[in-house]
Amino acid sequence: MSPPRIRTLVVDDSAFARKVLREVLASAPDIEVVGIARDGLEALERIAELNPDVVTLDLAMPHLDGTGVLQALPRAGGPRVVVVSTSDAESERAIEAMQAGAVELVHKPTALATQQLFEVAAELVRAVRTAYVARVIPADTASTWVPPARRPANASRVELVVLGTSTGGPQALTQVISALPADFPVPLAVALHIPPGYTEALAKRLDEASRVEVVEASNGLALLPGRVVIARSGLHLRVRQGPQGLVCALDASPMEKPHRPSVDVLFESAAQALGDRVLGVVLTGMGDDGLLGSRALVARGARVLTEAEESCVVYGMPRTVTEAGLSHAQVPLPQIVEAILRLI
Repeated sequence: MSPPRIRTLVVDDSAFARKVLREVLASAPDIEVVGIARDGLEALERIAELNPDVVTLDLAMPHLDGTGVLQALPRAGGPRVVVVSTSDAESERAIEAMQAGAVELVHKPTALATQQLFEVAAELVRAVRTAYVARVIPADTASTWVPPARRPANASRVELVVLGTSTGGPQALTQVISALPADFPVPLAVALHIPPGYTEALAKRLDEASRVEVVEASNGLALLPGRVVIARSGLHLRVRQGPQGLVCALDASPMEKPHRPSVDVLFESAAQALGDRVLGVVLTGMGDDGLLGSRALVARGARVLTEAEESCVVYGMPRTVTEAGLSHAQVPLPQIVEAILRLI
């Protein structure tokens, strides 16, 4: 008996986009397009009628936009959502949607380049498959968490926290960064898997919602206590020792990495620059990015925290680190900041 196919609803106000997205998804053997919707109100009707597993959601629509659709969906038991967005016009709206519960984001070319929709086929299919296995985590998830031991008084002082995440990352980062105290004593550098064009909007929204400073990375930017730096999507972020202290270094190499920025590249650079004076954190995400970087940190005497399975949207990246024996503690997302503060 063949496994069930992923029942998918396509929501877009463009007839051409609906046609292309439907054809792209229907060509995948494990995906079934069960319907289409032309605006947000019709989307809610079709979701109630068809109960799809995944919804691909345009954001700019008449009557009810994509954000309104997301806000109307139940936190548990509803479909997982893949946002299909044009970064130039909708970056802040897309980030708002990711923070509101969408689990994947696919960049759609602008209306002036509609034929390029076919070029996002592989990314769209991957996003639907990832969304299908993602979990919606209730806010009141029970926990039997035991906090990690505090840093011994004779241990090296942590001078930097590095954090990596992917699927479910914008939601997780919002929860973590907004909980950091204003006097957070070290810099925090973040690598997140997200399409190019969205990290500036993410940094802006997080900065507005947080007591710490949040900025998009740039070459030579100083890593300062109380400053959170979000790696610019499309480029790797490395940590370097400059004449005045730690700074950011951005470049596209190595090109063969499946993600830019790569969590491995960030973690490995931190291990090289600071040795055991780093704390690594691996949150929700698909795949194993962060495994090699965590190994490099632990080899230099640094510690790594991983998000506990119970709170992960996708327990992929944290699982690989934990199963490799590299995790100092597995911590549910609501307790991550407390655990970080105990170790720095």
